[in-house]
Amino acid sequence: MRRRDFITLLGCTAAAWPLAARAQQPALPVVGWLHAVSAPSQEANVAALRKGLGEHGLVEGRDFAIEYRFANNDYNRLPELAADLVHGQVAVILALGGAVTTRAAKAATTKIPIVFVQGQDPVAMGLVASLNRPGGNVTGITFLSAELGPKRLGLLKEVVPTASRYALLVNPNDPATDLVIAALRKAAASIGREIEVFGAGSNGEIDSAFAELVRQGRDALVVGANSFLATRRVQITTLAAIHRLPAIYYTRDSVEVGGLMSYGADVPDAIYQSATYVGRILKGEKPADLPVQQSTKFDFVINLSTAKALGLEVSPALLAHADGVIE
Repeated sequence: MRRRDFITLLGCTAAAWPLAARAQQPALPVVGWLHAVSAPSQEANVAALRKGLGEHGLVEGRDFAIEYRFANNDYNRLPELAADLVHGQVAVILALGGAVTTRAAKAATTKIPIVFVQGQDPVAMGLVASLNRPGGNVTGITFLSAELGPKRLGLLKEVVPTASRYALLVNPNDPATDLVIAALRKAAASIGREIEVFGAGSNGEIDSAFAELVRQGRDALVVGANSFLATRRVQITTLAAIHRLPAIYYTRDSVEVGGLMSYGADVPDAIYQSATYVGRILKGEKPADLPVQQSTKFDFVINLSTAKALGLEVSPALLAHADGVIE
């Protein structure tokens, strides 16, 4: 399917199709796709879900259908979108885009199974009782982004050893932001670096945050793990280039559009992993019996062109550890 056709399909589905319309078609269990971001950024993730379900013998259109709901980075819409999926009696909700999405789904139903894919600790976020015994109707895949923050900071220090006044860009509307900040502040103190937090929950706030961190003379940037910030990767990497600011991100997508480097979970792989639980639930298993899994695939990617433009040397040893190098 061409990208334009994919975006058009998702946009139409998310915007207008009531679930009740399926009553005139053969009944299929429906997977409700609930995401905080917008449709155009999700092509690889949807393909990962379909591939995972297909490997469990489940084919879209024959064994299940998917209903898409996208909040377009407006977290206030998530409760309404979750309620819409619940009203349509979907068989399972796949909650994506962080704990804020899972919370909205959990608030909308205590009966319909929910499978999340998120970077935040689901126990700390109050979503499950424990990783081994989640209880209730919620389980899923976590890649613990806050815990990966110190690793990003260490990689940034290795590439930019002279930097001493770091900036951390976060989305203050994300319920996991406090955990991210705490982890990075502790890590910065451990290596004798100063770090200042800058919040941005909209395009304009990103511009303002960059203006302020540049005014303060911040000389390196860590971009927090957040679905909204990930969708603004072109804006953020462009501003970083304009101000010659070395930065590390949490998805390789940011490096592919000019960011210096990234370290984080392979999100499509985590969604592919979640398909196992979605499939098992469609076949009758209960979320309470499915332990929360931790994603095990992480990517470290470096853009050598960006490093050269910033006048930075990347050691052969660091390059040897990279999962991807963009020339």
